[in-house]
Amino acid sequence: MLSTKTAVVTGAAKGIGHEVAKVLAARGATVIACSRNLAAVEDAIRGIGGKTFTEELNVESQKSVDGFVRKIRNEHNRIDILVNAAGYPFDATLWHKKFDQVTDEELQAILNVDLLGNFRLTKAVIPTMVRGGGGVIVNLASTPALSGHTEGAPYSAAKAALVALTKHIALEYGLNNIRAYALALGNIATDATFKSITVEERENAAGENAMRRWGKPVEVATAIAALVSGDFSFSTGSTIVLDGGAVLL
Repeated sequence: MLSTKTAVVTGAAKGIGHEVAKVLAARGATVIACSRNLAAVEDAIRGIGGKTFTEELNVESQKSVDGFVRKIRNEHNRIDILVNAAGYPFDATLWHKKFDQVTDEELQAILNVDLLGNFRLTKAVIPTMVRGGGGVIVNLASTPALSGHTEGAPYSAAKAALVALTKHIALEYGLNNIRAYALALGNIATDATFKSITVEERENAAGENAMRRWGKPVEVATAIAALVSGDFSFSTGSTIVLDGGAVLL
């Protein structure tokens, strides 16, 4: 159980972030569910129960990040868990763009959320974790960050950088009892991804892994709940692959 822990979950208005907030709350954690759209996250979290709070947070803004962390520290005294689930929305047009056609602006837009957003918030949270005696940070990467892909180059670049950032955090702050993990996700059936592609594309994607199916957001959430518990206390810096057996390390 996580009854003594305070967890910050970004991107909690929908998809994986929402499922993570729900699962952590069910396991007893005090959950700070965040989104840049406060009304949306308040609506999404309604009914979850437990010790759940909502906050507005835009990870693209350093001012928003600093103000958010200061408020959480003042109101809850500690941050034990950080799940960086906020991500740049899946854009099918951009995903299918050839590498040599991607503009600097398109790449920067993804990096500003998927990489720099995580960087800003993690950097702001770590001093609170150090003062509190430790913590756990989880970053959401993807299997193309490990294996490469023929599409989605900007996404892969951002997620690969997250894998490296996770390792750095684990090594630099291990003595402070801070653990860090990256989850390399395969095809997860969030509404944003699953409903934006054709039936044929869904079927082809399901056939890419050994289980011949898409993963469920709740399967990612329960894996995260295990990682942030004491069950993984002697593991850090690892990249955990959740993809149904497509990339085997």
